[in-house]
Amino acid sequence: MRDRPIKSPCIQVCAIDGPTGWCLGCGRSLKEIAQWTLYTDRQRDEVITALETRLDTLKAQGKLG
Repeated sequence: MRDRPIKSPCIQVCAIDGPTGWCLGCGRSLKEIAQWTLYTDRQRDEVITALETRLDTLKAQGKLG
């Protein structure tokens, strides 16, 4: 049993961008979202590290405000 909550980048804005497959809220893919609770802390940290670049890409494409 976990003694601490699972770290999550979710901001409860769940909309998937079709071309990239990334959530417009947090930047994760559907696979990452679905498997998030199965990931190790290290796997989650690796995804979280990639999210800033993904969200910057979406913003550059005019998909985020």
